[in-house]
Amino acid sequence: MCIRNGALAIISRIKSWKKYFRSFRIHIFLLIVLSSLIPILIIKEIMLYSYQGKLVNQRVTELQYTCTILASQLDDSSILEQNLNDQVTQEVTWISENYGGRIVFINNSYRIVLDTYGWDEGKTCISEEIFQAFNGESYYNVDNKKSFVEFTIPITQRTEKDTNIVGIIVVSTSTAAIGDIMRDLREKANILDVLVTVLMVVVAFILSNRLMRPWKEVVSAIDQVKEGNLNVKFPEKSKYQETEQLIHTFSHVLERLNALEQSRQEFVSDVSHELKTPITSIRVLADSLMCEENVPVELYREFMGDISEEIDRETKIINDLLSMVKMERENAVMNVSQVNINELVELILKRLRPIAKKRDIEVVFESFRPIVAEVDETKLSLALNNLVENAIKYNNDNGWVKVSLNADHKFFFVKVMDGGVGIPEDAIPHIFDRFYRVDKARSRETGGTGLGLAITMKVVQLHGGWIKVESKKGEGSTFLVRIPLNYMA
Repeated sequence: MCIRNGALAIISRIKSWKKYFRSFRIHIFLLIVLSSLIPILIIKEIMLYSYQGKLVNQRVTELQYTCTILASQLDDSSILEQNLNDQVTQEVTWISENYGGRIVFINNSYRIVLDTYGWDEGKTCISEEIFQAFNGESYYNVDNKKSFVEFTIPITQRTEKDTNIVGIIVVSTSTAAIGDIMRDLREKANILDVLVTVLMVVVAFILSNRLMRPWKEVVSAIDQVKEGNLNVKFPEKSKYQETEQLIHTFSHVLERLNALEQSRQEFVSDVSHELKTPITSIRVLADSLMCEENVPVELYREFMGDISEEIDRETKIINDLLSMVKMERENAVMNVSQVNINELVELILKRLRPIAKKRDIEVVFESFRPIVAEVDETKLSLALNNLVENAIKYNNDNGWVKVSLNADHKFFFVKVMDGGVGIPEDAIPHIFDRFYRVDKARSRETGGTGLGLAITMKVVQLHGGWIKVESKKGEGSTFLVRIPLNYMA
């Protein structure tokens, strides 16, 4: 049980660490530390390696120079045919002890004349390196693992015609002392690394805090929005361009949220009133009929006609709401089929012309070519009906409405123009928002709910098309719809 609890505690701690390292602040902190320390460490290693090589080269150069001078004093071949004299032996021994190395003299018979270590004197030395040296090829080898350097120096005899190699000096010297120097130097460099690391951690901590300060302010403001406070103010300015762009975007989003919230509240209030008004009228008319006895047939029919109109008004509001809800769903069903668009538009205009005739509004249809497209007939009919009906409702008496239909090889276009009241410039960006109405008083008189254009926009989008509007207050409006001829889900 204890083991299980311990394992769970470890897993929990690992998860908390994992979550901690997902922090953007930690990433900045690590980036600053690593981007400063890694170059320092690389430069340190390069400098130490270069310095070590310089020390080795300096030691070898000095030893080569000393041995070369010694070799120049041994140009008589008879010297190497027997043991070297005491003076040479003492000088060689001094060089060997002073540089901590081994010096071996080999004559042209490949016999070892002198070995400062006394191991191989009198023996014959045959190796590839010695052969190369007698052939005039210098030998030089550095072994960093075993900490030694080995090289050869020729002993030459000059004649009038040529210079002959009569012997070889083989020098092996240890670089362990240099290794000790480098270890001591590396320890001091490591101490410096620790100090620099501590300094960079402090600097990175301060910089990461400063860099994250604007983000903390933005996050704090967003948290307030999450709690329902839509009146929160984001910081107006920031030191960093990216933060300013983020603040600017969130400010626009907040403005949209405020506008939608205000529209929603207005819609709830308006719809409550709209739904309540027909019911109130129906109740008053019904009570009037019930309170009177022997109601004349004419009055009864008049009251029933009024009740029927109020019911129709209530039904329209409810139908618009239901249509919007259905199309807002992600899995909105599209019943696509081949539809004659010309006939569909003519049918819509046929239904709406009686409404236009009441106000002497002329409705003209212009078709440039026969068009058959893959659309959801019911939804498209609803969208086009909304456009034409709005053009009639928000028009002047004795006005006009013109509907044109055209197509190219990929799309068909429906343009609805009117010479009516138009739309204010500041209202154009919002007319497709749900629940938005330009003229609330006139919308209420005409039975508008603020959902017609939102429904139209959604239908067009479901078909993969777009809708544009051009309007000027007092001069009328033009809506242009483009929808693909072939439907693609």
